[in-house]
Amino acid sequence: MGELGALWGFSGVVGLLSYAIYRLAPRAAEALDSPLTSAQWVFLVGFALFMLVAEGYRGFQKKFSPRTAARVKYLRDHPKVIHVLLAPLFCMGYFFAKRKTQITAICLTAGIVLLVVLVGYLPLPWRGLVDFGVVLGLGYGILSFAAFTAKALWGKNFPHSPEVP
Repeated sequence: MGELGALWGFSGVVGLLSYAIYRLAPRAAEALDSPLTSAQWVFLVGFALFMLVAEGYRGFQKKFSPRTAARVKYLRDHPKVIHVLLAPLFCMGYFFAKRKTQITAICLTAGIVLLVVLVGYLPLPWRGLVDFGVVLGLGYGILSFAAFTAKALWGKNFPHSPEVP
């Protein structure tokens, strides 16, 4: 049951992130296909680099990916029926986590929803340029999460905490 829970947790998180990329990539491609001004090119490059560092490196690689991978490992090693059934939510820290982790997960989700709504009001091609940066950050995040999960499940020593109570 632990292996199944770990697989469901990992694939659920990757699926959620991949679905976001799937939804955003067409708008990003559309923006790149349109004629962009110099200012828009500068914004595209700057925002893409910002998202790679802020979302990809600082958000995923330094925080989300190690903790979530540790929770995938914890789920494999300590399976409980409810945790396995809700494995993606468990792995992301929505429940059976330290209070700080739960608050972070909930606030991050609320912030992302708010940003999605606000970015939806941007005119094209600006909306697509923002989406391009987000797609890059999410892609980096998926790769980071996969690498940390592989290390957690098959490596000798994984020093990151699953932050369970």
